[in-house]
Amino acid sequence: MGALTLSLPAANVADDLSRCVRKQANGISLFEAAVRGARCANCIAKIEAGVNTIVGIENARLNLSTGKLSVEWQGDAVDPRTVIQRVRALGYEAQPFNAALTRDADREEGRFLLRCLAVAGFGMVFVMGLTDAIWYGGQDLDAATRDILFRLAAVVSIPVTLYAGQPFFRSAYRSIAKRRTNMDVPIGAAIVLSLALSFYQAAYRGTQIYFDAAPMLAFVLLIGRYLDFMLRDRASGAAQHLVSMQSVLVRRLSAGGEIQTVAAQEVLPGDRILLTSGERTPVDGRIENDTIEADVSLVTGESLPVFVNRGDLLRAGSIILGKSAVLTASARADDSLMADLARLLEAGQQTRGLYVRLADRAARAYVPFVSGLAILIAISWLAAGAALSVAITNAITVLIITCPCALGLAVPAVQIIATSRLFDRGLLVKSGDALERLAEIDMAVFDKTGTLTAGKPELLNADAIPRTMLARAAEIARTSRHPLARALAAAAGDGPAANVREIPGCGLESERDGIVERLGSASWCGGESIGDTSELWFRSGDAPPLRFAFSDVMRSDALQMIGALKNRGIKVEMLSGDSVGPTAHLAAQTGISDWKSGADPKEKAARMEQLRAQGHRVLMVGDGLNDAGALALAHVSISAGSAADATQMAADIVLRGNSLMPLVEAIDIARKSRRLVFENFALALLYNLTAIPMAAFGLVTPLIASASMAGSSLFVMLNALRAARGSRP
Repeated sequence: MGALTLSLPAANVADDLSRCVRKQANGISLFEAAVRGARCANCIAKIEAGVNTIVGIENARLNLSTGKLSVEWQGDAVDPRTVIQRVRALGYEAQPFNAALTRDADREEGRFLLRCLAVAGFGMVFVMGLTDAIWYGGQDLDAATRDILFRLAAVVSIPVTLYAGQPFFRSAYRSIAKRRTNMDVPIGAAIVLSLALSFYQAAYRGTQIYFDAAPMLAFVLLIGRYLDFMLRDRASGAAQHLVSMQSVLVRRLSAGGEIQTVAAQEVLPGDRILLTSGERTPVDGRIENDTIEADVSLVTGESLPVFVNRGDLLRAGSIILGKSAVLTASARADDSLMADLARLLEAGQQTRGLYVRLADRAARAYVPFVSGLAILIAISWLAAGAALSVAITNAITVLIITCPCALGLAVPAVQIIATSRLFDRGLLVKSGDALERLAEIDMAVFDKTGTLTAGKPELLNADAIPRTMLARAAEIARTSRHPLARALAAAAGDGPAANVREIPGCGLESERDGIVERLGSASWCGGESIGDTSELWFRSGDAPPLRFAFSDVMRSDALQMIGALKNRGIKVEMLSGDSVGPTAHLAAQTGISDWKSGADPKEKAARMEQLRAQGHRVLMVGDGLNDAGALALAHVSISAGSAADATQMAADIVLRGNSLMPLVEAIDIARKSRRLVFENFALALLYNLTAIPMAAFGLVTPLIASASMAGSSLFVMLNALRAARGSRP
């Protein structure tokens, strides 16, 4: 289905676009272009097929959500200008991809649709007020007064409808210019013809004047168009957010040791970057320092900070803890783990839902069927001896009354009602077809840290530690940002921080009244690690070392939630980046028999691919940046409200709060919504089977047709309201 197209800042195709081509390690060249005007599966197929015919192109893939066309070829086999020219020749706008400019153009499109909707709504109310005065005035109005009201209605209706109908007119024009048709062709024709016929009747003092039908039709259609835009806009946010995370400033060290502030995109392999405590690494690189500590939870899912030694690889997205570090870049920002995750997100957005595909098929049949039917009806009335105005009026009535508004609202109406109910239950549904896919799942895969657990370690054996020793250990712990140290300090309460120094790779050390006190690893403090839980050791002088045991506590309703999923026939699996001990312990607590520890982002994504190949429809629930790729590749995805921003944007649904049971209610509502959607499809079909014969035989006027079309949409909405009652399917 076509839609309004707004232009990005023009790029001259004669310009050298080689700088926009990214060379990959396998010798493949990747060029990305922003495409505007593509709104349906037919558009995707046409563009991909057209670009793939260029000699040398190996793969072309268009992401409908982000509007990004990714094209690959070997070496320098293709000039990127050829790709831009081919897309433009197909009737779409294309420019080298720029995330910021694309986002700005999307926002302008949304604002324009909203303006059109507001103008149509104003015009509809105003013109209906004038025409109602004519119809209800009856014999009380003289001919002169009636003519004045008709002409005033024309003065308002014509410019209002022509402005508000631009999204449909522009789309129809582009399609016709390329000798093709889409749904907007008969819609635009119905609007223009109803205006033209009413203007003709008003000029010759006819009685069949329907200036109120045109703005009403535009208003109802624009509601559906704006809802479609909002759903697409939300779907495109995840990959764009990851791109924005890469667009940061970094401090690059020159050969002479001078600091230069540059964009992360300008960093090349071999460049040295200075990172201070709390900063996120913008690219993949290797550490030059002897030993540093880093929080890699957003990248690997590891619940505890890790020690990184000289020469170790640190992935983009990791956070430096403690002292500053120098990183030698091993890849560009476009080749980093963050960029890989962005591409995984886009790959996961390529599929279209069943309900939308059904509507697309109906839409493809709508254009030739309705257009041909309207022409046939006009010819039949003329052959029967009717006046030209009567034949055209009945043809216009068919175009209006068969407008697929009810069909277009069949899916979003249920989605809006159901998602509003889920919002009240603590679930934010972000993707347009998330409920559809959620109703189909047969398997759920959970991350561990921050998902099934609270994500914050707690001290388990505080009662077994002498209060004096607990307080003294906490004084040292308060000087560290380490999660276990923070948990220890929180358990001990407020207190002054001691004079502490950090021993890289070991822990923290302080001296009190000539006595050396240590807080850190078991080997450094003279203890023997048990390994079943996370731990810190404390030793004061020659006293026996004390062990502080910590655990990332399971969420209170995790066990209940997993049991409810199993009762609904859904298989449960845990896929964690954490170490074996904590993962196995939680699996035993929750009764999850299938689990894997130490899974990195690519392994999680690969597992999603494997499960999909086996025929499973998987729900993925996670909270770390390392889960983003898996979330995108899952059949449907949910992230915790405490998750990383990019992870929340990648997910179809965001869970607010600490309770997990709303996930079960979401599945129940999704299954009920699926039934309501198919009921709405049936209602829309029944409406058209009834309305078309009435319009064909001249039993309704264009105004009544507009009201009937609006009434069918209202009926679909009323049925959708049933999604707000109860939660079980």
